[in-house]
Amino acid sequence: MKITKICCIGAGYVGGPTMAVIAQKCPNIQVTVVDLNEARIAAWNDADVANIPIYEPGLDAIVAEARGRNLFFSTEVEKAIDEAQIIFISVNTPTKTYGKGKGMAADLKYIELCARQIARVAKDNKIVVEKSTLPVRTAEAIKSILDHTGNGVQFQILSNPEFLAEGTAVQDLLHPDRILIGGDSSEEGQKAIQALVGVYSNWVAADKILTTNVWSSELSKLTANAFLAQRISSINAMSELCEKTGADVNEVAKAIGMDSRIGPKFLKASVGFGGSCFQKDILNLVYIAKSYGLNEVADYWEQVIIMNDHQKRRFSNTIVQTLYNTVADKKITFLGWAFKKDTNDTRESAAIYVADDLVNEQAQIAVYDPKVSEKKVLADLDYLETRTSAQNKAYVASFEDPYTACKGAHSIAILTEWDEFKDYDWQKIYDSMQKPAFVFDGRNVLNAAEMRAIGFVYHAIGS
Repeated sequence: MKITKICCIGAGYVGGPTMAVIAQKCPNIQVTVVDLNEARIAAWNDADVANIPIYEPGLDAIVAEARGRNLFFSTEVEKAIDEAQIIFISVNTPTKTYGKGKGMAADLKYIELCARQIARVAKDNKIVVEKSTLPVRTAEAIKSILDHTGNGVQFQILSNPEFLAEGTAVQDLLHPDRILIGGDSSEEGQKAIQALVGVYSNWVAADKILTTNVWSSELSKLTANAFLAQRISSINAMSELCEKTGADVNEVAKAIGMDSRIGPKFLKASVGFGGSCFQKDILNLVYIAKSYGLNEVADYWEQVIIMNDHQKRRFSNTIVQTLYNTVADKKITFLGWAFKKDTNDTRESAAIYVADDLVNEQAQIAVYDPKVSEKKVLADLDYLETRTSAQNKAYVASFEDPYTACKGAHSIAILTEWDEFKDYDWQKIYDSMQKPAFVFDGRNVLNAAEMRAIGFVYHAIGS
């Protein structure tokens, strides 16, 4: 099958960048990204590509090259579905906040709505691709909906999970470790797999494209995120032991990372992991294991989340204890709100939970993040529903300039590892702060000896 038109439902952190790269690398394929969120589509279509809704290094240049040529952003969902041969589903699959599986299972209502819409609109055979991270056997549910509510047309369901790291998503798409495509073993299923292989083959080497059955593909995504999160929780667990024993977690991480069986990646101790995937996917894994009665498996993976929550609480507790057991009415400056550097994504960011803890202690929080607006900061806190929106506004303010944010502060907490923090005039910041001036480095980005030489009382994770 020669693919000439692709549609992606969902213009978020996965759909937008993935389709932009496909459009750039496959100029003969028309790629349309659709979303019901009119403001988001308007932002993707903004004349100034600097204003596209997702910040990823290099993404604006790719969008500028392909947009209007063979990359389109639209709210006309049904038109795009009707015209496309391949439809990617890339909508949100948050953790359920209600009913059975609340707090663990993935909420698949948006996936089901997409499937029903595709079934209703499609007039000819389609390949439907799961791009969202989904629990195992979701493809089965999608296929059941499509086959029973469609117009007699044939649908092939493929699983093609993304393995993108925010902040490096463009490079991950241009030079992937692997492309994973799961499909049915039937002749039609294999044809569908090869059609999608043909799209990626425009820029990805054949030996990096893996084909599996659907279930293996779905589970591989959850497993990859669980293993990565497990490494972070493991080194964070050791960071607490390092603090008690006088060891340095950075030295420990370097020593074990030189072991070729372990490797150095994801061994950076921090205030804890965030992002839209790790916690959600592990909770999903826990729920699936429990649903099959595999309680020991569920307990094992749940501990990764427990450790991560503990690390965030431990960080906020350390701030309170160090500031003489009270932070009431004290100004604490947060440098960073995004869950990691080089992204404007704040989902599950450690900063949100540390701020929530400190506001409970009546601290005044000043936030500076180069890519996150005050509106987003307050929305993140409001989402927790710990207190009213007005109360959050009374305790939390955001600043456009880091030096203004730090002026008069009792302490600074570094919550995101933005590179620019290393280059600040820390002497100037020290001079403007209350004394003693405390720095709590939740990302271990600053030089401890230099900070202490200036006069800071400097606390790092794991040392």
